[in-house]
Amino acid sequence: MRPFIINRTLLRIAELLACAILAALVVILFAESHPVKALPEYAALTGESCSVCHVNPGGGGPRTLRGLLWAARNKPIQIPDLPAILLAPDVQDGYEMYDIACAGCHGAKGEGSSAISLSGTGISAAATRSYIFRGILPLGMPAFKGQLTDVQLEVLVKFVTGLGDGTVSPPPDSFPLAPAQLHGKPAQPPTKNEGN
Repeated sequence: MRPFIINRTLLRIAELLACAILAALVVILFAESHPVKALPEYAALTGESCSVCHVNPGGGGPRTLRGLLWAARNKPIQIPDLPAILLAPDVQDGYEMYDIACAGCHGAKGEGSSAISLSGTGISAAATRSYIFRGILPLGMPAFKGQLTDVQLEVLVKFVTGLGDGTVSPPPDSFPLAPAQLHGKPAQPPTKNEGN
């Protein structure tokens, strides 16, 4: 009886091994293989920083509209421009514009993250406007030309220069909310006549 048990075990192991080899062959034969490049290589290839295509300035994670279009076009050497698309339609508040356009790289309080600190720098309004409008490509800062309205550009310049000269306080870590006030009556169970 003992040889029968050993033979059955060996047969089972051989079956499992054959299934694993077959599965590996199917994956190799039917999976599309594309050469993979790391994000820094894409940045070098396109001449753009990772923050042009990704919401996270270090790359990876969700893509911006330009990044989605670039990927949809099979990642060409040049990243497509989106001159007619606003970054944040209808937003005209300095804090909110900064949070949308700048905080990902410069930090929520202007303390610097993957880009330079803006707090206490004393950068002039004219230089700030130019940097936002044209970008600083060698440093990885994208240009926002065509992505902001004139009003948005001005409130953003005012906010960033205010961070730089200390006239604007950075946003707080949290915003206190009042306790919730619930109004209404509890639901009444249906009567026998309503349930039918």
